[in-house]
Amino acid sequence: MISVMIKPNVTTLRLAAICAAGIILNVAGSELARHLDLPVYLDTCGTVFIAVLGGYVPGIAVGFFTNIIGAELNINEMYFGIVSILIALIAAFLASKGYYDKFYKVLCTIPAVALTATVFGTIIEELLKPRNSFESVTKLFYQSLQHFPGEILDKGLAVVVAFLLLQIVPDALKDEFRLMGKMQAPLSPDMRAAMKTQNDFILSLRTKMVFNLMSITILVAIFISAISYTIYQDSAYKEHIRIADGLVTMAVNEINPNRVDEYLKLGRAAEGYEAVERNLYRIRASNVDVRFLYVYKIEEDGCHVVFDLETADLSASPPGSIEAFDESFLPYVDDLLAGKPIPPIISDDTFGYLLTIYKPVYNHQGQCVCYAGIDFSVEQINDYGRTFIAKVVALFSGAVIFILALGLSFIENNIILPVNTMACCAGSFAYDSAEARKQNIERIKSLEIQTHDEIENLYSAFLKTTSDSMQYFEKFKRAKIQVAVMDELAHTDSLTGIKNKTAYIERTEKLDRDIAAGAANFAIIMIDVNCLKKVNDTYGHERGNEYLINACKLACDVFGKDNVYRVGGDEFVVILDGEDVKHCDAAVSRIKAEVERFRADSTLEPWEKVSAAVGVAYYEEVIDSTAEEVFKRADAQMYQNKLAMKATRKD
Repeated sequence: MISVMIKPNVTTLRLAAICAAGIILNVAGSELARHLDLPVYLDTCGTVFIAVLGGYVPGIAVGFFTNIIGAELNINEMYFGIVSILIALIAAFLASKGYYDKFYKVLCTIPAVALTATVFGTIIEELLKPRNSFESVTKLFYQSLQHFPGEILDKGLAVVVAFLLLQIVPDALKDEFRLMGKMQAPLSPDMRAAMKTQNDFILSLRTKMVFNLMSITILVAIFISAISYTIYQDSAYKEHIRIADGLVTMAVNEINPNRVDEYLKLGRAAEGYEAVERNLYRIRASNVDVRFLYVYKIEEDGCHVVFDLETADLSASPPGSIEAFDESFLPYVDDLLAGKPIPPIISDDTFGYLLTIYKPVYNHQGQCVCYAGIDFSVEQINDYGRTFIAKVVALFSGAVIFILALGLSFIENNIILPVNTMACCAGSFAYDSAEARKQNIERIKSLEIQTHDEIENLYSAFLKTTSDSMQYFEKFKRAKIQVAVMDELAHTDSLTGIKNKTAYIERTEKLDRDIAAGAANFAIIMIDVNCLKKVNDTYGHERGNEYLINACKLACDVFGKDNVYRVGGDEFVVILDGEDVKHCDAAVSRIKAEVERFRADSTLEPWEKVSAAVGVAYYEEVIDSTAEEVFKRADAQMYQNKLAMKATRKD
């Protein structure tokens, strides 16, 4: 038995010095190959030598720090640290099996080392390429074949150099190096054999201690990677939104709002159209990430194309053509029709997975005449994130690979497999039906995880929580549907589909609260449908109902469905508040004009000739203390209008 007693600080210094020598050997070899323009790297000689001499940990340290130092010359070198670490692991493993005792055995290790460097080096090169999907296995194989001869030469030299250096290192130094960091004498063969037959408790304790160390390392790596990725992706989206806003603003400035209708009608034949189009092409070309650039005029029937730029894989739509609203834009159609700005939209519809920015184009009267839009490919943005996370993973994977090798068996069976299967069950939850929710529970039960530790407790809690949640979800869903249906019925007029008197009362109560708070600004319009009894008596109640529906439709078209209430058989009330109050007089004039147009149109049936008296009153802080007082003034004005209409009616 060899017993070596070395002070800890001396041991640390010697270990650091020998590892530093290995790093210097790697860096010197790399610089030599670079300056002489050799077809090899010569950056792993020290890694192989230290791994064979001292085992896994020193070899990994030399390989990792060599690439960190090499990053000062080439930033991408740090991402290939995992390759150096794998080479150190293979060299240390083969040395422990006696492959470095004889020269002919050493030569047999070269293909394994070269193949590892070739395969993992090729994969990392692909992952680090921006905006590049992972190449097919076949292509990677052919790329590896092209690199393999050079790796054979390079790693062959590293292995041979390491073997030759071992021959000149004294045996005492080898033994001292292997014992560095140990606080006891080496185990005898009998002791090693006895350790293999230790009871399960000792083995389990050892394994769980390894697991604790590995878990901390992995969690830190995952935590930092996740935060880095989240911050990077968030910054990437914000940056693209900022760029898109700038580009679309440039596009807006190129468009003459007074000529949009001419562009729609004449297209490229319109004066100045092609000049604007060329400028739009230049704007799009200023950023390679721009997928689409276009100008639309938004109408009820869809997006009317003003400008649409061709791409390599998609022809441009001609001016004046109509593009249907994509599903993702349907929630914003009302705002688009109203000429309002809308937030950035991420959609996966007709033209792919896109980040879209719309900006309105206003004329000198402040009216929106069209929108300029720009699209970035979300897949390209995500590609940047994937490249970034690949770099982060490449950096962290080298730091945890040694712990992963030691704890793989325990982690796979006691941690990774149970957690992954639970995560898979959670990720595949279906809520579409009661049967699907029942299957969720049965799938979790079928796992039957029995690790007899915290993982099993987690599994039991997960199963119970999921089962309780599914039951609660079912009850909540039924209750929510019932409440929604009842609320809808209570506030909707059955004939016209608009809000009823109950909804009107609730609205006036809110107006009363606004009045009390000094924050009221509203107008009430009273609409009383004329001649309903005559239509009922002459053409029947079905035509009378149709007459009322037509009257309701007219009111909704003018004032907006959300503002119209049916409060009686032939009575409707409209409440406008906020900015809508400014348009009240114009809307009242419009509905009166429509009534006159109906009266003069001889082609309409009697139940289509909607006639109604209209009265309007504005809230006045000095004289109105409730919404009811405003309503009474509107009702009185409506009555005067009805008398005037009767006086002029000839039928």
